[in-house]
Amino acid sequence: MGKAAGIDYRYGPNPAAYGTTSNAGRTALVAPADQSYDPISLNNPAGIGGDRHCLPFPNGFCGTWQVGGPLVASPGDYSSNIMQTAFVADSPAQYGGVAGLQSISMASNTFAERPQPSWATYQGVYSATNDSGINDFNLLNYRNAGLKTSDAVAVGHCYGRDTWCVTNLMVFQGGLIAAAGSNTAYNQGTAQLAAGKVPTAIAVTNSGEFALVTVWDTVNLKGQVAVIALAGLCNACTPDNPGAWYNNWGEWNGVYPGLPNLGNFAYMKVLGYVDLPTTMKAPTEISASTGVSVDSYNATTNTYWNLPLSSDGNRTSFYSGANSGAVARTGIAVVISKSEQQAAFIDLRPLFSYYREQYFNVAANPQSTFNNKIVNGRGPADNQWPYTFTQVPSQMPTVIKTVALAQRPSAVKVGLLSSTSRAWVATQDGQLHIYKLGNYLNATTAGTATDITDAGTTPVAVGRNPTSIAYVKKGGADHDLIVTSRGDRRIDWVRFANDFNSGIPRVPALSLSDASLVDPISAEDNENHGTESYVLSVADYGGRKISNYRYGPVIFRTNVTAGWTCQPPSGCPVSGSGPFEYGGSLSLPGGVFQVVTSNIP
Repeated sequence: MGKAAGIDYRYGPNPAAYGTTSNAGRTALVAPADQSYDPISLNNPAGIGGDRHCLPFPNGFCGTWQVGGPLVASPGDYSSNIMQTAFVADSPAQYGGVAGLQSISMASNTFAERPQPSWATYQGVYSATNDSGINDFNLLNYRNAGLKTSDAVAVGHCYGRDTWCVTNLMVFQGGLIAAAGSNTAYNQGTAQLAAGKVPTAIAVTNSGEFALVTVWDTVNLKGQVAVIALAGLCNACTPDNPGAWYNNWGEWNGVYPGLPNLGNFAYMKVLGYVDLPTTMKAPTEISASTGVSVDSYNATTNTYWNLPLSSDGNRTSFYSGANSGAVARTGIAVVISKSEQQAAFIDLRPLFSYYREQYFNVAANPQSTFNNKIVNGRGPADNQWPYTFTQVPSQMPTVIKTVALAQRPSAVKVGLLSSTSRAWVATQDGQLHIYKLGNYLNATTAGTATDITDAGTTPVAVGRNPTSIAYVKKGGADHDLIVTSRGDRRIDWVRFANDFNSGIPRVPALSLSDASLVDPISAEDNENHGTESYVLSVADYGGRKISNYRYGPVIFRTNVTAGWTCQPPSGCPVSGSGPFEYGGSLSLPGGVFQVVTSNIP
């Protein structure tokens, strides 16, 4: 699945098959000039001051910027996003197929919008152990430890906790699931699928509770979903060294797989495999949601660190008290099979309900039981926490129903919010179908199979062969999605009606069809920190590059400073007369087919 033939199977046909390789009628955006951060390097005696820990050219790389300026010594409220991009490497022996790069950054009265090596991680210095991020540096660590990190199949991110899903997950052909890294979040949680299980896609629940990986069981010839419990810890902390744990952004002071966390994954365990219907042996994509909003996840009375689960009162607060809304009670996943033209809907309520009871129901699990079973009983065996489906079958997610499709499904997304309760399935003929999910994302009322129905309206017409559906990060709230149509080399922002039962592409206001888009397969909207920005990252397979496009102003919300640029309310607008600015590209040694981004702490 991580080879060229696998990409053709999962995401074909390409633009050539549709006769859309011509650039006639397309915009030809030109990226702004790159300007160097060398003048603010600590190691630049001819600079303007500054405290950037980097080596100036030609000895290293301090990064480049494209928006704002002039460059000043003070970094201001610095922020940056890291991207992990999956690509089919020309040389799998050299490259594992996941790059770790800087997507965007704000610093020193400037904004960087071109994808580039992370100056903070690599300083642009190439060596035998450092290739400026073409191999994600956690990938190199796993490889050095003897793990099989070649032929990347997918990269995954949790989307329900903006700015706090701080690391992404990498999936490799050999069944390794592993946490990617950045300069400030580089825990190394891993899990290994059983022999004969070939992964094809990954979804991560809203706050990093679980990873769901679609697999082809090549031994028993059936399709499955692997369920992996995840746990976040303080950065550089390991599960078996509690004496070194510290208060890192308020993360838990314990290893609690299956609970919401900040996404610096240090622990994983495969709980088991959910069999898909016998008519679905070849799943190709998956999406999932708990329905819990970012505001609800963040509405705890204190940080996780300051709410230790050694207290009955704290545990009860998450069960029935002030913090109960910050824990998922249900969820749903949708799996599609391209060749079998089906979508399967999976109920995650048994899984989330079980974990809520085990962690927080003090009456059923008094503190002594909790300590023996969860705190001290963690381990790899079926009967060690977290228990596998073999040990406790009642927690296993269940298939609700399967829907046959008239055309091949090519992408899928589940709405993040319970109030939306919709899933979207794109088909190869350029239609975006809307499905109602009923009560399956309702925290208190269980759903029934009859709840899941087509919205009953005409599907949304998008481009041909839509291979990616992305969430809008800034204020989208499920009212907007971003659809990448490989066949037409086009990316559309789709706006939905208030009842979510219909939608229209926002053409021409937000429809990207630029000559620089050679063969786009997927796109990702970047998260915001103190700097408001609207930057889309695009995986361009035939173009062998990762590209950024800005579709709104850059506003320094937390850098309101006299004499600085990009000040509220207007900020620095997109250059030119159109809705988009080409931020630039970075070429990679292979075809790029997926991208995910994270705002790092």
